[in-house]
Amino acid sequence: MNDKVKYWLDLSDYDLETAEAMFATGRWLYVGFMCHQTIEKIFKAYWCSKSSQTTPISHNLINIAQSCGLNSLMDEEQKMFISEIMPLNVEARYPSYKESLLKALSEGKCKELLEKTKNLQQWIKDRL
Repeated sequence: MNDKVKYWLDLSDYDLETAEAMFATGRWLYVGFMCHQTIEKIFKAYWCSKSSQTTPISHNLINIAQSCGLNSLMDEEQKMFISEIMPLNVEARYPSYKESLLKALSEGKCKELLEKTKNLQQWIKDRL
């Protein structure tokens, strides 16, 4: 594993641990945000495993997955999941969106997001 892959992989693991810490403290908005970050960084680890070019400076999970070839490997459920968590990156940063997100992110929903995040992250790790 090259240094760039390890760098992004370590960041992805750290962000997943942070998502779990946010879950434990009931900070639902940040569970969603950190799940997005976990997936974004594991996508970038995969990107580095397939290309010597610099990773895209983007938070768009769909575009990153398409540009590194992951999209063609993922099943429909995985694709739907990345579409679901993609808005959690941008919308969690702006106060006008926080209220609507907080209503959508319950304990149960965040538990589901964490589980799907762990599964997708592991699925990608298996391909590194």
